Amino acid sequence: MSDVAIVVVGASLGGVGALQELTAGFNISIPAAFFVVQHIGRHRSLLPALLNQCSVLPAVHAYDGQPFRPGHIYVAPPDHHLCLTPHLIRLSRGPRENFTRPAIDPLFRSAARCHGPKVIGVLLTGRLSDGAAGLYEIRARGGLAVVQSPMDAACPDMPVNALRHAGADHVLPLAAMPGLIARLAQGVVFANEASP
Repeated sequence: MSDVAIVVVGASLGGVGALQELTAGFNISIPAAFFVVQHIGRHRSLLPALLNQCSVLPAVHAYDGQPFRPGHIYVAPPDHHLCLTPHLIRLSRGPRENFTRPAIDPLFRSAARCHGPKVIGVLLTGRLSDGAAGLYEIRARGGLAVVQSPMDAACPDMPVNALRHAGADHVLPLAAMPGLIARLAQGVVFANEASP
């Protein structure tokens, strides 16, 4: 998957509306595969259906062993961590992290370890600090961190904690994120194609 950026997105409280707004701004030609963790615990999730109402990119609940492709959105199913390998999605019922499963940090960590500088980590509204450690690892391995401006977030805890512990390459309101992420994805692909 040298020709695709890996965009990992985490959200919690207030996240469904934020994810709808974010994904509505992408077009089908974006050279990225998207992976989403929304804190839902064991509860039934309608998130893929909700995203499909507003996004041209098809959204599905991920399944274990699933190959991923650009122009698609893969959502963590209830009560499973979503993790990445170089070419496949892995689901796990491992221990809860940050009091939840699915959690954001397992996705961010696995993406950073397998895809390094091809990763764009996006952290949206939410409570507590899930995602901060994962964003730190993404940045440590050459990826980029995009954080929703705390003043713009329905719940600023996760953005504030991420900025405090991991920093960010870009901090901006949700409305400006789709355009930025599209440009960053193009840059990731260009840099990867240009490297020997």
